[in-house]
Amino acid sequence: MLATISYIFFFVVTVVDLLLMLKVDMLMLQQNSYYNSRYYNWITGSDEYLSVRRLIALVVLIGSFTTMAMASPYVVVILALVLLAQAISLARKKYKKPLVFTRRVKRLYFTELAIMLVVMAALYVTWLGTTGLYYACLAGVFFITFSYAVTLAVNWLMQPVERRINRRYVADARQRLAQMPHLAVIGISGSYGKTSTKHYLNQILSEQYSVLMTPKSYNTLMGVVRTIREMLKPEHEIFICEMGAVKLGDVQEICDMVHPHYGIITAVGEQNLDTFKTIENVQRAQYELADALPADGLAVVNADYPSLPTRPVAGVPCLHYAVRDGKGVDYHLDDISYTPQGTTFTVVGEGRRLPLSTRLVGEFNLSDLLAAVVIAMKLHVSDNKIQHAVAQIEQLEHRLNMSLDPHGFTVIDDTHYSNPRSSRNALGVLASMTGGKRIVITPGLIELGNRQEYFNERFGRLIAQSCDVAIIVGEYNRDTIAKGLRAGGMSPKSVKLVDTLDAARQHMYSIVKPGDTVLYENDLPDTFA
Repeated sequence: MLATISYIFFFVVTVVDLLLMLKVDMLMLQQNSYYNSRYYNWITGSDEYLSVRRLIALVVLIGSFTTMAMASPYVVVILALVLLAQAISLARKKYKKPLVFTRRVKRLYFTELAIMLVVMAALYVTWLGTTGLYYACLAGVFFITFSYAVTLAVNWLMQPVERRINRRYVADARQRLAQMPHLAVIGISGSYGKTSTKHYLNQILSEQYSVLMTPKSYNTLMGVVRTIREMLKPEHEIFICEMGAVKLGDVQEICDMVHPHYGIITAVGEQNLDTFKTIENVQRAQYELADALPADGLAVVNADYPSLPTRPVAGVPCLHYAVRDGKGVDYHLDDISYTPQGTTFTVVGEGRRLPLSTRLVGEFNLSDLLAAVVIAMKLHVSDNKIQHAVAQIEQLEHRLNMSLDPHGFTVIDDTHYSNPRSSRNALGVLASMTGGKRIVITPGLIELGNRQEYFNERFGRLIAQSCDVAIIVGEYNRDTIAKGLRAGGMSPKSVKLVDTLDAARQHMYSIVKPGDTVLYENDLPDTFA
């Protein structure tokens, strides 16, 4: 009787732990956009297969095969309690970006769970009694230990199903767009700056038109499809479509569905190099938008990046914009002046001069704003309406937001997915804050492929030149940034290496004083934390 109870307890705990482990696997698969290649890179790159939770499960698995476990119900209970402690830890763990139980996640989750439970049930039925229950538990612990492998397999097996479902959704979105022939579609692609440009353009165009933009980070094909199917209404006149890309063909796939008439390419830079591999592939991917525009459309391309204007745009009119005037630049900014209230500047191009005031700061924000203004001009939004909208634009959340902490120091929040360009700009802003100590808290830069070490070492050098104290969070980029800090001449006494953001904040509060400035630069997603 005692043996039966112990095995039942072991089985229940195993199933609970399995449910929680699968939830973690689904979260990481979702954060890697359901790409097996990216999910596998996370597993190997972060040593997930050697994580504490999997090693604990492996110890329990090995312990379950011992003679003592087979003979003693007390040993079985001890093994179950170890798994229970792990299950409690998994249940309590908080993630920066929690799992969204979309229909796709539910299909994957319950398919994988069903496969595992069928195997466990088959073992139980084969042996029956406590022996069958024991072998079912062994199978469950095995699945906990190697659940990532099963997740990879199930995700691969479900690809035909997902493609079929996606085709149906895409067809429905196409049909909805076909019923709105007068809808003007504006595509926005680029390594970075897309989301800011999208929001700025939406606010300006909304002064005159009924506008829909893709919300949040709905910049994949299925994110765009969902926006069209759930949010597009007959009264909308303009659809602003952000187009993300992690591989060649991603932007083209979205363009083939929405057929943009206008296109903005904000940047070509060192982003997602783990999948693109080369900057040339990044350029090709972003220009898929320009290549998809009709002959009577318009491409608006950022000339602040050397690798952008070098690629000609054929078959469609193209305007180049830049913060400063230069060869081949059609629109630029003049009379830039920073004030405590924001920035004043003048848009200059094609014989026009338009003075504007905004609450935004930083040249990269002005660059994104300029692209939006150019499109607004081409869509005949009046100068007064543009001026009014630009004056009302607020800085987007986590994008170089400045605030005053109750303790009297300034906080600069730049935690939205930093990159080499934005991090350099953020450090430039921090360097200009000379009223007290300048402190940076950062985990470094990610998803830069074989250029990861180069850019993080350079990032460390820039930190050494820009601030007084550096607090480096996590292990992912720690050694490389520290190398750059040393090369930049920062004293080891001014560098603090910590494992968590909480530890970073504790150290920061122990040294910060009124008048100091703290920059939070980047926030690693759970897949890199």
